[in-house]
Amino acid sequence: MSTERVRTRGTSIYRPIIYGNTAVVLSQKEREALSHPDHTHRWTVAVRSAASAPDSDNVGGADDLSYFIKRVTFKLHDTYANPTRNVDKAPFELSETGWGEFEVQIRINFVSESGEKAIILYHHLKLHPWTAIGEPEQPPPPLDVAAKMGPVHSWQYDEIVFNDPYQTFLNILIAHPPTPLPKSKRRPVPFHVANPGSFEASKGGVPEFTQEMEREEAERLENARKAVISEQDKWRQILIEKEKELARLQRQLAEA
Repeated sequence: MSTERVRTRGTSIYRPIIYGNTAVVLSQKEREALSHPDHTHRWTVAVRSAASAPDSDNVGGADDLSYFIKRVTFKLHDTYANPTRNVDKAPFELSETGWGEFEVQIRINFVSESGEKAIILYHHLKLHPWTAIGEPEQPPPPLDVAAKMGPVHSWQYDEIVFNDPYQTFLNILIAHPPTPLPKSKRRPVPFHVANPGSFEASKGGVPEFTQEMEREEAERLENARKAVISEQDKWRQILIEKEKELARLQRQLAEA
């Protein structure tokens, strides 16, 4: 039997991706030229490689992901014509216009050699400028003000992990190593609500993911894990003390 369709047990390999969107405010002339003049923004939602190409105006996208991704399906709000949009070749992105934010369902189908099931991600389409976490909720700024603030970026880093891949697919992945992320910050960092401290660092241009961000995210996850364990230990100790108290009261009742 050929080893090509045999799974490589005990092997795990991943590919870093980002998914999210960039949005810009349309000019008055651009809005008037649309079939929907109430649309205020042009946006692009995408699945890309995590690393950015040098001197690129895009977030991520240094690598062509079609060696392991066959199709990306974007499910838009039902008010859009044909809200389910398939993209069957790189770049796996979709551009549209609109006026409101909504959740986009992103379905990633892998190449047939992978033997892997599709995965589904969710992204909240972001049109309006970010505000610092903790500030009172503010209405979106006027369009002329938002336009001067530049494009809005909302991107999430993720790693697609393939466990026990078929030998054929493993060979494909090994033949296409991902472009490594830069070790340190060269551009603004992508802002994310899970990391409020990145708000100021996200200003000033097209953001870029870095290895430093990976390490910081790993540290945040580890600190969160330790906090959960500590909280569990605290409540476990409280439960033990309460059980001891209950046993003591039951003995007193039995002796009365």
